Amino acid sequence: MADRRDFLRASVAFVGCGLLESAHAQGLRREVLVNGKRVKTIDVHAHVAIPQAMALAGMKVPQQSLVMGEERIRAMDEQGIDMAALSINPYWYKAERDVAQAVIKLQNEKLAELCASRPERFVAFASVALQHPDLAAQQLEEGVKKLGLRGGSVGTAVNGEDLADPKFHPFWAKAEELGCLIFMHPNNGGADFEKRLRGNGGLANVIGNPLETTIALSHLIFEGTLDRFPGLKICAAHGGGYLPSYAARSDAGCVTFPDRCPKPLKKKPTEYLKQLYYDSIVFTPEALRHLAAEVGPGQIVMGTDYPFPWEKASVNLILGTPGLSDAEREAILGGTAARLLGIKS
Repeated sequence: MADRRDFLRASVAFVGCGLLESAHAQGLRREVLVNGKRVKTIDVHAHVAIPQAMALAGMKVPQQSLVMGEERIRAMDEQGIDMAALSINPYWYKAERDVAQAVIKLQNEKLAELCASRPERFVAFASVALQHPDLAAQQLEEGVKKLGLRGGSVGTAVNGEDLADPKFHPFWAKAEELGCLIFMHPNNGGADFEKRLRGNGGLANVIGNPLETTIALSHLIFEGTLDRFPGLKICAAHGGGYLPSYAARSDAGCVTFPDRCPKPLKKKPTEYLKQLYYDSIVFTPEALRHLAAEVGPGQIVMGTDYPFPWEKASVNLILGTPGLSDAEREAILGGTAARLLGIKS
């Protein structure tokens, strides 16, 4: 049986730096209560890197990496995170088929080993080579059925091609068939996209990442992908980008410019938002309250973006958001994620 020594030997690196400083610095594990009831908390947005797979792809783990160890567990304990669903941002979308196949095979096997070493703390999303859609479908199925991974992770575009392109239908069909969650994280908007975002402020990330997600979700709606595959379970990072905050404009667009909506949708664009899922990384109680009002609190799951220090108090944000019932807080903290990821609550 895997033990702590296996965990420390896993040779997995988390990209980024910065551990939470809190009142739990003495190593105590924070237990999260909602109206006196202990709830299991699940972080659906946590980054990880597999050094061996990156080496196979001819890449190095970024210098600011943290090697997997007890520091990660300590940070989770301090924040009150019981479990984390690990995902890897795609860096292999330009790889040829044989290289992509080898990288993903090794990567997913290592993810499965890590989760098996600490099953009470980690689950993971399978990586897929989405530039080869038929291969990606096979990798998703193998990851879920053979390796015990809980879904798949994808970028918001593949080498400049939108995920709504019909070439990706084989992957979406497999995801719908498996009924597993697909975690979508922005990857790279391309040179032309990032050119406008140069300069101060880190705009390629601060503005660019949410905008990428906004574009990807909009295409999935307007190109009919969500109609074609109504059973898809997609979780969009960073609260779904900007789309939920200005969703009514999508409805108005088809009325104002009907010729620009040539494919009739089965329902209003805003209604599709209620069949997607979103992490809670929106920073303020008012923003989370608004997101819940737009998409429904049952569509939101907790995220931290670990180890990047975007949100160090995700639990507190959810507990402090006005207008949520106890049942809704429990669902966002972990109940919805447990159902989507097959985790016992």
